[in-house]
Amino acid sequence: MALGCQRVYPCKDTEGGHGLRGEFIAMSEQSRRYIRFGAVITLIVVALGYLAFTGVQDSKSYYVTIKELNGMGPSAYSKRLRVAGNVAPGSIKRQGTHAEFLLVEENRTLPVVYSGSEALPDTFKDDAQALAEGKFGRDGVFHATNIQAKCASKYAPKQPGSAPGTAENQQKAALDGAQSAPPGR
Repeated sequence: MALGCQRVYPCKDTEGGHGLRGEFIAMSEQSRRYIRFGAVITLIVVALGYLAFTGVQDSKSYYVTIKELNGMGPSAYSKRLRVAGNVAPGSIKRQGTHAEFLLVEENRTLPVVYSGSEALPDTFKDDAQALAEGKFGRDGVFHATNIQAKCASKYAPKQPGSAPGTAENQQKAALDGAQSAPPGR
């Protein structure tokens, strides 16, 4: 055996005079398993990272107003966007899950075509506040894949100076009066 040689690398054979020994000490079976396991784990982590990155890119959408959308230029055609406004009265044309309507915001209008897989919400009607999510086409039409409509105004807080004598308030007062009356009277 040669003196001063390391077993991992080929070394000069001083005894036989052949130059290189021509043999390598093989890695242990356990070392091979660790390397394979590490390679598989690395591959899985890289694949999950790629899927997470592309998933975020696909689901990311920017909220813009109609005014901002009109001022975006060519960059508006490549991004997923969310645009809000009020539905113009008389502009809704429905056909199954397909709908066409106009969104209005500060005297600006935006034609919207919805071709989603779900039916439009029940609260989607004339003058309703709506949020359309999709892409702006080169044809000047917003192609929505998702529509959200704000709930009806009956859930909004009462405006100051509203008439307290509505039928609903009278019914509540009658119920409250009946419950607070002492029994037997």
